[in-house]
Parts: sequence; C-alpha cells; structure tokens
Amino acid sequence: MKAVRNTIDEYKPLDATTNPSLILAAAQMPAYQKLVDDAVAYGKKLGGSEDEQIQNACDKLFVLFGAEILKRIPGRVSTEVDARLSFDKEGMIQRARRLIDLYKEAGIGKDRILIKLSSTWEGIQAGKVLEAEYGIHCNMTLLFSFAQAVACAEAGVTLISPFVGRILDWYVANGDKKTYEPSEDPGVKSVTKIYNYYKKFGYKTIVMGASFRNTGEIKALTGCDYLTISPKLLAELSKEHVKLTPTLSIKDAQACDLEKIHLDEKAFRWHHNEDQMAVEKLSDGIRKFAADAIKLETMLKERMFSAENGK
Repeated sequence: MKAVRNTIDEYKPLDATTNPSLILAAAQMPAYQKLVDDAVAYGKKLGGSEDEQIQNACDKLFVLFGAEILKRIPGRVSTEVDARLSFDKEGMIQRARRLIDLYKEAGIGKDRILIKLSSTWEGIQAGKVLEAEYGIHCNMTLLFSFAQAVACAEAGVTLISPFVGRILDWYVANGDKKTYEPSEDPGVKSVTKIYNYYKKFGYKTIVMGASFRNTGEIKALTGCDYLTISPKLLAELSKEHVKLTPTLSIKDAQACDLEKIHLDEKAFRWHHNEDQMAVEKLSDGIRKFAADAIKLETMLKERMFSAENGK
C-alpha cells in the first residue's frame, strides 16, 4: 500500500473513497497482491458455487482496501455497492449490509464507512432504508441532475457526490462551446444550485463535489461542505500558493430565490428524464463501473480456479 500511504501522508485528507475502477487498477499492481491473495483465500474458505466464491472474494477485497485506507485517515472511507444492482433496491440493501458486516469482522464500525450507491430512484430509496432502519451512512454517487439531489435530500442520506467534471465533459462533447470560465462551468453551476438548495431549506445531507477536471472548478466551489480532489489536482493547488476564499456560503444560499419542491417516484423520473446530460451520464457511469466490476471478477476467477481447472 506504499503508493496510497505516500499520497495520504502528503495531503492528509479527512476522508477517502474507492470505486470499482480504482480497485481494479490497484489490484493489478504488485504492491497490493497480498490483499488480493487474502481476498481469494476468503472466498474459497466460504465455499459455495464459483459465482458465490467470486462475489465473496470481491466484497472482501473492497473491504480490505478500505481497511488499509482507514489506517491512514481520521474520517470515513466510501465503499461502493456493485453497479449492476443499481436498479435493485433490495439487492443494494443486502449487499450494503454485507459490506458493513465484513468491516465489523475486521474490527471497523459502521460510523467509519460510507456505502456508495448509484443515484437511481432505487438506489436513493435503498439509501433511505439503510440510513433509517440500519444506521448505515450512504454516499450517493453518479449524481448529475437536480432531481437526483432533491430526492437524496428527501431520503435523508448522509452525503451526495455530484460530479462536476463529468457534467463539463458532456457539455464540451455535445455543444459548440469548448471552454468555460469556472463560474460558468456547467458542473460548477449544478453543484452551486444543489448547495444553495440544501442550505436554504435546512437539509443535513452533505454536499461533496467530485470529479474535477481543473483547479478552477475547485476554487469556484470553495465553501462547499466537502470536495473530493485527486492527488494530481491537489499538487497543482499546492503550487499556486493562493489563499482561497469561500465562494459558497450559507448566508448567500438562504438569500437565493430557489423554491422547495417534493419529488415522488413519478415526478423524480420525469424531472430527471428532462435532463439529457444527466440521463446519459448516469447510464454511462453505471455501465463503466459495471464493466470494471466484471473485469475484477474475471481476474479473481482466474486466480481462484484456473490452476485447479488445469488451465
């Protein structure tokens, strides 16, 4: 875990996150083979069908990475539920509880874990149940539309991760304008609106801007509850030696002219569907995370069964 340790020691973040893409990349690095071996051994120990062993090994690997990260940070780590369950409310609840149980076996309480769920209607409702009935804190990811943000607030989830950079990517790819000033960046404007709405109406859900493409976006969202920033952009910020002043504030939010709305399932699906960018980026994100989950399972399957099958 040397690479992770060095980055965390340098920047000293409060919290950290994982997703299938990051775990897949790390699991192929020599430095992390002990974790992969331990996950494989765990999956085999529990037995069952090949698919069950692979799933158990995969869950264990996510938790092993999370546990290592938690040794280096004071706050919480986010661990993602399989994106292929994005439209299965009960499946997400079951998998989230399983991950929390695995952390408990590792001596880590649920207060230090955020379960990441896709911000589909089913995912948001799964988050509502996990928070209210099981005290499991949730981080709603792949969030692109205002409708998603409103539904998450109404569900009472702990935290949302609106994706700034991926919103910008869509507008650059699908429009005539290729560059934006930070204050006019579509991703920045989206998160600003969500932050203002939450603060104006007293929602406790934390807004954590994510997926940044440049330091201008980060500076334009200074004052947001949390920001999750890549080591590359943190390094760029550290070289600028500029004191950042908040551009977002509760005072300004309370003075904004947003009106409170309520979204049941039908209203949510309509309002979200009206946002072409959000529809496309949500489905694209789910597909990509699912593809990486399949690649990770294939890698584990080869480790677990190729030798005994004579391959």
